[in-house]
Amino acid sequence: MAARKPAEKSNTSAEELLTFYREMLLIRRFEEKAGQLYGMGLIGGFCHLYIGQEAVVVGLEAAAEEGDKRVTSYRDHGHMLACGMDPKGVMAELTGRAGGLSKGKGGSMHMFSKEKHFYGGHGIVAAQVPLGAGLAFADRYLGNDRVTFAYFGDGAANQGQVYETYNMAELWDLPVIFVIENNQYAMGTSMKRSTKSVTLFGRGTAYGIPGEQVDGMDVLAVKAAGEKAVAHCRAGKGPYILEVMTYRYRGHSMSDPAKYRTREEVQKMREERDAIEHVRELLLQGKHATDDDLKAIDKDIKAVVNDAAEYAKQSPEPDLSELWTDIYA
Repeated sequence: MAARKPAEKSNTSAEELLTFYREMLLIRRFEEKAGQLYGMGLIGGFCHLYIGQEAVVVGLEAAAEEGDKRVTSYRDHGHMLACGMDPKGVMAELTGRAGGLSKGKGGSMHMFSKEKHFYGGHGIVAAQVPLGAGLAFADRYLGNDRVTFAYFGDGAANQGQVYETYNMAELWDLPVIFVIENNQYAMGTSMKRSTKSVTLFGRGTAYGIPGEQVDGMDVLAVKAAGEKAVAHCRAGKGPYILEVMTYRYRGHSMSDPAKYRTREEVQKMREERDAIEHVRELLLQGKHATDDDLKAIDKDIKAVVNDAAEYAKQSPEPDLSELWTDIYA
């Protein structure tokens, strides 16, 4: 991964940096708590944590406007929090409770929020990509100025429906940003073993779709690339591809011991490339915050996450009659 630009070259406001720090830390602490609840048996089924990838959604949400849409895969808790969904409702959904944002019926992988224009959470690899193009088609048909962010991983990038979608999106000039969250391991298969392509965004060239590779461990770089992609789509120029180079610290899911990579590799990324530590350094070096200020933020966020966990535990399980609701539109 490319070296990070020196901290002193950042011209972002102190207020924006603090917002990024808070939002990324909320995702990190929320996911750590979700991991604990899973270990206690309070979260059932699959649970894919976003720890390490926080800068991707926080940076791109900073480039979005009200009314823009997002759709993603099963590693989705971070996306929910970044677009403003209530941590209590998210945690209650993870634990399958009635207070959850999908009434406890979606769980970790299938949560929705019409209010926040969040269209899931999808368990089938790459199935959300054509849905993202469909959301963008609706906006183009309606003639509004909205953009859709369709997130998928490096593993999903090898699925055929992605390229069918690329072709259609370019033919119809759809305002969709295809975001490849390249965390370098598709379940347990490293990029080196799954493709001879030098880049994944480069595959869009065959369809006439421009794109770029971005340092996904630098929230400022992600935001800048997001703004460029959004401007391209809003100008009616069709789709854009962002390959965001990121890294997950945990296994693919909670049941993955991650034996396909060394502990040293993960530790090196944590120590040298952590996205939250990067913003922390910018805040301290720029004298925008003191160490005590940042500790206070962490304390506040831990309280928010603990409240969400308590709310989830206290929320009742859905009534059996809920089996028959929301089946048909």
